[in-house]
Amino acid sequence: MRHRQTIALLALVGFFVALYLWFYKIGVIGGLQCGSGSCEYVQTSRYGVFLGIPVALYGVVGYAGICAVALLGLQPRWLDRAGPTQVLTALAGAGFLFTLYLTYVELFVLHAICRWCVTSAAIVTGVLLIALLDLRRRR
Repeated sequence: MRHRQTIALLALVGFFVALYLWFYKIGVIGGLQCGSGSCEYVQTSRYGVFLGIPVALYGVVGYAGICAVALLGLQPRWLDRAGPTQVLTALAGAGFLFTLYLTYVELFVLHAICRWCVTSAAIVTGVLLIALLDLRRRR
């Protein structure tokens, strides 16, 4: 139960990080609070959009999905079942792989680091590790 609660909390934090970046991308907020200026460079680069959709929107939807599955998994009828944990592991795994790609782009193509992106990467990595621990515990 604690694993899914922790995943839900982390996903909620990740949701708000991604929402902040998406709001910047669509022009709802004027500038990013980053400190180094690299966040705006990364967000406005051609890599800030993937398949015609802002990368931050993938984060918003992904974190919302992870949070929803984690909360569903806390319901009494799902509490002892491995299904929600398997779905969480798959979602977090996909998010982690996408994050690896984006981190590669930041480091080796753009040569710039977005602190918000690093925060999101840490969150999705944490979600994946916790989901894997929960999956292992259930087997």
